[in-house]
Amino acid sequence: MKKQRTFTPAFKAKIALELVKGVKTMQQISKDSEVHMTQLAKWKNTLVNNSSTVFEKNDTDQITKLKQDFTEERQKYHEIIGKQAMEIEFLKKKYEQYCD
Repeated sequence: MKKQRTFTPAFKAKIALELVKGVKTMQQISKDSEVHMTQLAKWKNTLVNNSSTVFEKNDTDQITKLKQDFTEERQKYHEIIGKQAMEIEFLKKKYEQYCD
């Protein structure tokens, strides 16, 4: 059984752009890149169908807010862990006093 090859997104985009440009036929590109024509057609369709996402606005405000929320929540948990560590040390000392 032949091992399945994996292709990088950059390679797929390059091949799909060649198909969209139409400089070479699908058969020529298939032969040159050693990729089956069915796969090439899928890559081309994916490029054509998702090309509008290239021009969409990145939602950096939402990403920044999520990072800030994560940082605040992490800080809160660090405080809780620190408080619990102090309580454990206190209880260990008290336990040793009563056991002696």
